[in-house]
Amino acid sequence: MTEPFDIIMELDVRVPMRDGVTLSSDIYRPDAPGAFPTVLMRTPYSNNIAGMIEKARRLANHGYVCVAQDVRGRWDSDGTYYPFREGPDGYDTQEWIGLQSWSDGTIGMSGASYLGTVQWQSAPFRSEHLKCIAPRVICCDYYDGLIYPGGALQLNVAMTWGMRTNARTGQDIDYHNWNEAFRSLPLGQMDELAGRDLPFWKDWMEHDTYDAYWQAMDDEQRWDEISVPALNMGGWYDLYAPQTFTNFNGLRLNGRTPEARQSKLIVGPWPHSLSASTRTGDVDFGDGSLVDLEALEMRWFDYWQRGIENGIADEPPIRLFIMGANVWHDEYEWPLARTDWQEWYLHSNGSANTLLGDGVLSTDVPLSEPNDQFIFDPAYPVQTLGGNNCCSPDLVPWGPHDQRPAEMRSDVLCYSSMPLEEDLEVTGPIRMILHAATDGPDTDWTVKLVDVSPSGYAMNLCDGIIRGRLREDRCNPVLLEPDQVYRYEIEVGVTGNVFRSGHRIRVEISSSNFPRFDRNHNTGKPAREDTELRQARQTICHSDIYPSHLVLPVIPVADYRGAQSEH
Repeated sequence: MTEPFDIIMELDVRVPMRDGVTLSSDIYRPDAPGAFPTVLMRTPYSNNIAGMIEKARRLANHGYVCVAQDVRGRWDSDGTYYPFREGPDGYDTQEWIGLQSWSDGTIGMSGASYLGTVQWQSAPFRSEHLKCIAPRVICCDYYDGLIYPGGALQLNVAMTWGMRTNARTGQDIDYHNWNEAFRSLPLGQMDELAGRDLPFWKDWMEHDTYDAYWQAMDDEQRWDEISVPALNMGGWYDLYAPQTFTNFNGLRLNGRTPEARQSKLIVGPWPHSLSASTRTGDVDFGDGSLVDLEALEMRWFDYWQRGIENGIADEPPIRLFIMGANVWHDEYEWPLARTDWQEWYLHSNGSANTLLGDGVLSTDVPLSEPNDQFIFDPAYPVQTLGGNNCCSPDLVPWGPHDQRPAEMRSDVLCYSSMPLEEDLEVTGPIRMILHAATDGPDTDWTVKLVDVSPSGYAMNLCDGIIRGRLREDRCNPVLLEPDQVYRYEIEVGVTGNVFRSGHRIRVEISSSNFPRFDRNHNTGKPAREDTELRQARQTICHSDIYPSHLVLPVIPVADYRGAQSEH
């Protein structure tokens, strides 16, 4: 193979789908005789943007044909756009590529976010030409992983992405005050209030529990129907961080073929944009945090499509960046086999409100202790300060940020450990068992894991939420009995972090994280039509009867000497 190849471009090639709709595809080919492997990228964001053109040319220089396609109903493609229904079109495109004279019959797929969705949804159709995929930052469960995590509407994403990704081209919203826009009610009419008429928005609001609407999307992504391996790429601060691991495990353990079970995973200290900078949010994780994901992906394609023995198949399946120590670890399973699952209990004398309160987090089992209480007023919700957000960090910040402004609110309970006497690595999924009561028919509970440095800087690691009425079954809501204590199991997210000696582990408990999530109105009425806001009196229990605790995946600590994160 001679490199770099000159390039032949064919623009707006019409690729026919099974229903007669044609999709616009730009094709970048090596200017040389013969057939070549193909990399397919399908996008709702225009195949004519600079980043995609640059990548397509780089692939063609390397001896690959790159097909960059606008998905149905977007930009130059025909048809009507409706998100997350991409399987048949992806398969039909793969079958078309396999018949072209410039194709050697092998296809890999590439792309992040929605460009990862199209990979996962087409793979179960099992085109004989598809040999591998390389999805970045995408979920597997569109209800719990994207629109309704824990049963609460992921408002920021639904609005900033959903409202803009509609019609045929990019559609911004003429909002001069997004804070006001996020507060628009009722939710079911939010598209109209933004000057839109979005069938999918109405559907999302109507289907606020897990039902056949969401099941149909999940049915398009069955790991046991996928025959090709996936190179999964994710970030600790990506909104899909937990689901990146779920996708990896799903295919690694359940893939249809031995090849599918050779999937791999890399996760860095990155937000949804992945390895673009050493800095995420407030924190600079150092030059070692940067990875050339394009080079990694090229090795993946070279191995699976060209059969080049470049060593990637022999490397450990998981590579994780461990924050705090700022080092990379190679691993073989998730959760890690050497995990020590530790229970860290909430304690107080009844005044855990704010970071100045008496909340304590320790491994001691509570005995008889007074409850903590606060008033949750949805008219004045706790503001989102970074975290696992998308897709407009200029509107709602993402990544690690100092949480002390939120922790000074009386409606945020803070439980902090004593300064650690030695380093403590926490790598894995985080879970909260919370015993709590409210005085109304419904409410939300939020949990956040925080690393507090000796300076007081409170760095968020991950967070989660649960909607009270969906505490037991996301399919069948059941309202709460006022003032009855319920047990809630809350998925707080995933992390890989070393709490350094002298740092504290902190957990925040509240009832809002806005506008990352919508506000629970505490009325019990359907959120899509409710305009009433009701204050709620919240009670958190921690005692021998109600032992509220955080489950931490503690890893035996290596010798973590060297650079730490800077903020």
